Amino acid sequence: MVSPIDIQKALGGMDYPAGKDDIVEHAEGKGGGKEVLEALQGIEDREYEGPSGVSAAVFDKS
Repeated sequence: MVSPIDIQKALGGMDYPAGKDDIVEHAEGKGGGKEVLEALQGIEDREYEGPSGVSAAVFDKS
């Protein structure tokens, strides 16, 4: 299970607003692990205003 801390580490230095593809690409470049990349690939394809929005998209799926 991926943790919010893992997501935030992978997004460190990201410029916002950013789209899903940019976020996934940035996380890959930062050495995000398989679970982090899979979690980010599962988020909605839209613009995100900051890391908290990305985390919400990953963890607030109900």
